[in-house]
Amino acid sequence: MSLSYDHRPSTGRPLILRVDLALLASAVIVSVIGVVMVYSATRDKLAIAGSSPHYYLDRQAGFVVLGIGAMVLVALIDYRWLEHASILFYVLIVMALLSMFAVGHSQLGATRWINVGPLALQPSAFATLIEIVVVAAFCSRRPDGLQQGDLLKVLGLMAVPILLVIKQPDLGSGIIMCTVLLVMLIVAGIPTRYLILLLAAAAFGAFCMIHFGVLKQYQLQRLTSFLNQSKTGQGTYNLAQSKAAIGDGGFWGQGLFHGTQTNNAYVPEQYTDFIFSAVAEQLGFVGATTLIALLGVIVWRVVQVAQTARDPFGRLIATGSFTLIAFSAFENAGMTMGIMPIAGIPLPFVSYGGSSTLSFFVAVGMALSVQLHSQR
Repeated sequence: MSLSYDHRPSTGRPLILRVDLALLASAVIVSVIGVVMVYSATRDKLAIAGSSPHYYLDRQAGFVVLGIGAMVLVALIDYRWLEHASILFYVLIVMALLSMFAVGHSQLGATRWINVGPLALQPSAFATLIEIVVVAAFCSRRPDGLQQGDLLKVLGLMAVPILLVIKQPDLGSGIIMCTVLLVMLIVAGIPTRYLILLLAAAAFGAFCMIHFGVLKQYQLQRLTSFLNQSKTGQGTYNLAQSKAAIGDGGFWGQGLFHGTQTNNAYVPEQYTDFIFSAVAEQLGFVGATTLIALLGVIVWRVVQVAQTARDPFGRLIATGSFTLIAFSAFENAGMTMGIMPIAGIPLPFVSYGGSSTLSFFVAVGMALSVQLHSQR
């Protein structure tokens, strides 16, 4: 007589008992902190301009509610459905990115948004999510690992959306997409010799982009400002003001809504790219560390999902979600402190923006779906 064990989650248990509450709660708590920080970084500037000080507060709160709804919806859907829809998603994101050059809305020298009524959608924010699904679907069908032909196919497949994103230009999203792709390929089992060649090709490509002027001068200055912080320029000015705000926070902070740098709007783009400096100035080392710890809980729980996933597609979906959230958090916090390049990458769940907020919640939703529906 043979014995067998059904590895499917028990459908008799209520969903609330099966869901990863630590992951769910951490994402919601961090997003609430983000709403408060966006309000603190914008209210005085809006009041001086004669606008409603609650403008960004109301919008970001709405984005969070929408994001939580999307996270719950994605978590309830069996993640394996994404594999069947991966080709459709790929075609849609390429079409959306191509449409940017025809009907896209330009702001600060970049064409990244499509106006849909009162909202401005940023397709590049969703490109990484679709990249995760497409790469996971492609690699999971090759259980013996990626060979040379497979590697060339997946690189060619993803080169199209990545180059379209960089062309906008949205260098930050392009960097994230390249990082996510690299980590997923490693987890999928890329041979070491191909990994070395891939890294060498990436380094050569970066050299060519700099040498032949593919990168605009302001992009190069922002990326290299952390290497020579004594030089003058937009990147070094932003960094100097950000570091001043973080330093003013000290251990306990100046208190919520009492940051000098924040209230006087000395830090450019503080409610988006440099919002971590607002957290550190007002809430100090204790508050900034608490925020990083909460982001760490999110990353840790997503890693746990990847480790316990019982099929390659689920494992790669969770791996991509982990890389997206972890790299974005590390890069954003690091650039405000001068230890990472200024790449315009948002702080997950905290920086202002509907598209980025929604994309991070969907990434968590995909990980929760793997955790809820994974089986042998």
